[in-house]
Amino acid sequence: MNTSRVIGLFRELAAAAGEKILEIYQEDFTVEYKKDNTPVTMADRMSNELIVRGLKDEYPLIPVLAEESADDLSRLSKEYCFIVDPLDGTKEFVGRNGEFTVNIALARNGVPIAGLIYVPVLGEFYYAAENHGAFWCRDNEKEQSLRVSDRTGDIRLAVSRHHRTRELDRLIEKNRIRHIVVAGSAYKGCLFARGEVEAYYRFGKTMEWDTAAMQVIAIEAGGIFMGLDGKPFTYNKPNPENPPGFCLVNRPENRLTY
Repeated sequence: MNTSRVIGLFRELAAAAGEKILEIYQEDFTVEYKKDNTPVTMADRMSNELIVRGLKDEYPLIPVLAEESADDLSRLSKEYCFIVDPLDGTKEFVGRNGEFTVNIALARNGVPIAGLIYVPVLGEFYYAAENHGAFWCRDNEKEQSLRVSDRTGDIRLAVSRHHRTRELDRLIEKNRIRHIVVAGSAYKGCLFARGEVEAYYRFGKTMEWDTAAMQVIAIEAGGIFMGLDGKPFTYNKPNPENPPGFCLVNRPENRLTY
C-alpha cells in the first residue's frame, strides 16, 4: 500500500468536503438529533457521502467504516479498512466556533497506518503515515514537520469544550495542572502534535472514527497514544466503540495520575 498516495487522496477529499461544509456553515441549517442524542446536520451527511464515494472510487476493494454510513460487517475479514469522521465536532459546527475537523484514516490489521485531520475554517491539514513522520500545511503552502513538545513538568493540558467530566476535574486537581487549553474536536490532537500542549486526557465514550487519524498523527509526531488502561486501541472491530478513555502524552514522565 502506497501511503503517500493514500494521504494525497485524503487531502483531496477532505478539501472538497471542507468546501461543502463551509458552504452550509455560512447558511441557516437545520440540526437533527440521532438516537444517542448527538447532533447531525446536512454538512455531516454531505461530507460523508463525498468522502466515502471518493475512497470507494479509488480503492473499491477496501471497506469504509464511516460515522454517517450504514455499517457493513464484511469489513471485519479485510486487512485494510478506511475509517471516516466526516465532521468531527458537530457541536462546534452548530456553535459556529470553527473548531471542527474532517478525519480520515486507513487501518491495517487493526492499527492506523495513515491519517489526516483537516480544519476547514483554518485551511489546515495535519497528516501522517506509519514510519514516515507527521506534517502539517495550510492550504497550498509548503508542508512543515510536526513534533511534540519536549517540555516536562508544569505541563499544558488540552481539554474538550463539551466533554468536561468529574474524572477530568479530579485529574486536574490531583496533578495541580495550571495550564488548561480548551478546544473542540480532534483539533486537540493537532495542538498536541504541534507541541502546543503536552497532554490530552479524554474520559468516557469515543468511537474509532474519533481517534484513528489522531492516533497515527500523534505517534508519528513523537508522542504517546494509549487507552487509560495502558493498552493500545484496536480498530476495525465488530463494535466500533473504543474502550473508555484515552490519553496523549508527549513524554512518559508527563503521564498523569487519576
